[in-house]
Amino acid sequence: MIKLLCAALSFISRLPVPARWYRGLEIDQYQRTIVAFPLAGMILGALSGLVFVMVAPGGGAPVAAFAAVLALALLTGGFHLDGLADTCDGIFSVRTRERMLEIMRDSRLGTHGGLALVFVLVGKIVLLSELAVRGTQMLPALAAACVAGRSAVVMLMYRQPYARENGLGNLFIGKVTGRQAVLVLLPGAGLCTALLSVRGLFAMAATLALIMLLAWGLRRTLGGQTGDTLGAAIELGEVIFLLALL
Repeated sequence: MIKLLCAALSFISRLPVPARWYRGLEIDQYQRTIVAFPLAGMILGALSGLVFVMVAPGGGAPVAAFAAVLALALLTGGFHLDGLADTCDGIFSVRTRERMLEIMRDSRLGTHGGLALVFVLVGKIVLLSELAVRGTQMLPALAAACVAGRSAVVMLMYRQPYARENGLGNLFIGKVTGRQAVLVLLPGAGLCTALLSVRGLFAMAATLALIMLLAWGLRRTLGGQTGDTLGAAIELGEVIFLLALL
C-alpha cells in the first residue's frame, strides 16, 4: 500500500516523492494506485488545511482561504485545473463529439475554460471563508474535501469507455475493477466520516451522487471519459463537497 500511495502522490501531485519508493510499479499498472487516491487526497488536503490554519490568525478567513486554495493548486501543479478548463472548453463549444475532443487537446485556454477556472477557484475561496466563519474546523474540512474529490472520481473510471485512442486517462478509465472501486469508495467515505462525523458522510454522499450524474452526462456527450474529465471531476467534487458542508 505504501508503494501505491507513493506512486499515486507522484502522479497526481508535485510532492517530491523519491522514485525508489515506488520502484517496480510499471506505468501500465498504475490503475492499481486508485485504491490509494483517498489517502493521497487526505495528505494534499491536510497540507492545504495547514496553510489555512497558519494564515488565518493574521490574515483572517478570506486571506487564509485564498492561501489554502493557492497552496492546493501548487501542490497539484494545476493538473486537475487544466483538465477542468480543457473539459469546459470542449463541452461548451457545442460542436460534434470529434470536434469537442480536438478542442480539449488544444493547449490554449478558451473562454469557457477560463470562466470555469474563475468560478471554481473563487467558489472554493468563498465556501472556505464561509465555513470558517461558521466555526468549521478547516484542516479536516479541506482534508475531507480532497478525499471526496479523489474518491468520487472512480465513478468516471469504473465501467467507463475511454473516449480517445490514447492518453494518460487510458491508464485508469475502463481498467478499474469493481473490487477496486469499492476499495476506493468505502475508505473514502470512512475518512470523510472520521474527519467530519455525519456532516462528512452526508457531503461525501452528495458528492458521489453528483459526480455519478457528471459521469453519465460526459459519457453521453463525449462517448466516454478522458484524462481531462477526470481532472474536472476531482475539482468539481471538491466544490460540491464544500458546498454540501454548508
